[in-house]
Amino acid sequence: MMGSGAYPYNVEGIKTKFDSNGETIYYTGFNETGKRIATSYGPQWFYTHGGGCVNCHSADGKGGVPVMMGYTVPADITYASLTTIENPPYTDAIKTAIRDGLDPSGESLSPTMPRWQMSDKDLNDTLQYIKTL
Repeated sequence: MMGSGAYPYNVEGIKTKFDSNGETIYYTGFNETGKRIATSYGPQWFYTHGGGCVNCHSADGKGGVPVMMGYTVPADITYASLTTIENPPYTDAIKTAIRDGLDPSGESLSPTMPRWQMSDKDLNDTLQYIKTL
């Protein structure tokens, strides 16, 4: 499996080269300056070992499979899915889901969803990347 750029995966098949800050955050939980994005909530293993959105929502953003002894099935966070679901669609309200764990109607998301404490720049870059999924 090859992405853009020369050999973006290491020998274990883990993506190691990213085209944007948002993609870096999505895959690693670190921004392009190497700063780990702090979180609250989320699975204990995630808090202890770190990770990015890809750990639960997968490389294609479609989620669908419970992760590491979990019972919650991660949502499809492809932009098309987020903006077409009913009552109401996420559109850019996904920023509130990422930071505060709230859906567009103000209801709390599962506590398995980390609440990312990221800067406006990192949040906007992450949303730009999610729009490509």
